[in-house]
Amino acid sequence: MSEELISEQENEQQDINELRQVRLDKLEEMKRSGSDPFLITSFDVTAHALDAMERFEALEAECIAQADEDEEKLKELLEQNRFEVSIAGRVMSRRLMGKASFFDLHDRSGKIQVYLRMNEVGKEAYDSYKKGDIGDIVGITGFVFRTRMGEISIHAKSITLLSKSLLPLPEKWHGLKDQDVRYRQRYVDLICNSEVKDTFVKRSKIISSIRKYLDSQGFMEVETPMLVSNAGGANARPFETHYNALDEDVKLRISLELYLKRLIVGGLERVYEIGRVFRNEGVDARHNPEFTLMELYQAYTDYHGMMELTENMLRYLAHEVCGSTVITYGDIEIDFGKPFERMTMVDAVKKYGGVDFEAVESDEQAKQLAREHNIEYEERHKRGDILNLFFEEYVEKHLIQPTFIMDHPVEISPLTKKKPDNPDYVERFELFINTWEICNAYSELNDPVDQRERFAQQEEALKQGDEEANHTDEDFLRALEIGMPPTGGIGYGIDRLVMLLTNSPAIRDVLLFPTMKSLN
Repeated sequence: MSEELISEQENEQQDINELRQVRLDKLEEMKRSGSDPFLITSFDVTAHALDAMERFEALEAECIAQADEDEEKLKELLEQNRFEVSIAGRVMSRRLMGKASFFDLHDRSGKIQVYLRMNEVGKEAYDSYKKGDIGDIVGITGFVFRTRMGEISIHAKSITLLSKSLLPLPEKWHGLKDQDVRYRQRYVDLICNSEVKDTFVKRSKIISSIRKYLDSQGFMEVETPMLVSNAGGANARPFETHYNALDEDVKLRISLELYLKRLIVGGLERVYEIGRVFRNEGVDARHNPEFTLMELYQAYTDYHGMMELTENMLRYLAHEVCGSTVITYGDIEIDFGKPFERMTMVDAVKKYGGVDFEAVESDEQAKQLAREHNIEYEERHKRGDILNLFFEEYVEKHLIQPTFIMDHPVEISPLTKKKPDNPDYVERFELFINTWEICNAYSELNDPVDQRERFAQQEEALKQGDEEANHTDEDFLRALEIGMPPTGGIGYGIDRLVMLLTNSPAIRDVLLFPTMKSLN
């Protein structure tokens, strides 16, 4: 870091410290005068900014129709029908003009202008307001009107300081070069950047719309353990911790799968969970160590049923959240309205990589192909592993429109049913949109003998250095031996889906508090 930048940061911090002290002095003065804002416990909010403006616009339209172009009559009707509201929020800008002032008040719905006159709120309250600061939280009671400049505003009858802001808000927040500061101080980011707040409002709507859709299809939302003795269901390295009460090492879950399948065994038939999972991996534009995963399982269907459900649900989500089945991400149009393309992994590699793995008969042939194409592999890798490496190298970057990639090799799918007519492959698909994997689905393996053999292969992979391979889960095997019906299952990366539907460039932009390295 340059000396000039260090000096600039030190000067900025000194300015902030000085401003903070000024505000602390104001607070002490308030306390001495018996008007400590932090002793106020509540404020009766009757409306929000957007509600008040929409209600006034409706009233105004009705009065205009009744006035029949008579300006005096319109003015009289508006005065007769004016309504009072109580609104609370943060002061974000002020225009002081002697005995009258305007300021912008921001609440959860947006902003509204407030008009304040000393002879109406009283000299003491008005003087106190003038001594206030940008960032203070106030409560306003008054009537809604339109100013001569045409802006819908609140004509304040009273003002109450509800909370004193001791630190100044950034004046040029959008000009900050250090993106990390926005993520670390999300509370300030939300105050200063309405687009950020809109993203998280939309995220909430996406998740509630998913619940609404699945509930309408007869699914039941459930919760399963986060602390587990065996973190299975995905290929990922878990976080480990120690449970003092039981004197036992446990892990944070990496998936929701194995417990949800136990519930299918128990007869619940259609279940889903939306929850955090934890994977001890790196951080980049599409990965965060803790993220939101949704998994659902449906008895008596297969991966074709999961494709149909996924296509219908994503089409519904796009329409509900974005108002259209055609969305824009960056400069790309993505069309959820058209039938999603379906392609096997082998066909996709043949199309985009020019290599036909149907003609590859051995692991050594596959490794030779990898060497010829400069694709790095590990000695333990088999033909199916290398097919997947070719897919990642040659195919993913082409999958912009919604595309189901089907029929993965058995080597990379330890919990999936084999294809009856070709046991080298399994009934699995991944949905790709904008080159990203959005979800992963199977016809679930319900043969306990086959599943035990697959776990044994995973244990061998662990011995050979694959830290992401699964351990054998004896209780899950016991559940399968009780009997699990034919089942389709799927897992969705909620954060990536939110990125897509909110046109957000990085996963940190859709996580309120993304994982950050400690500054200490």
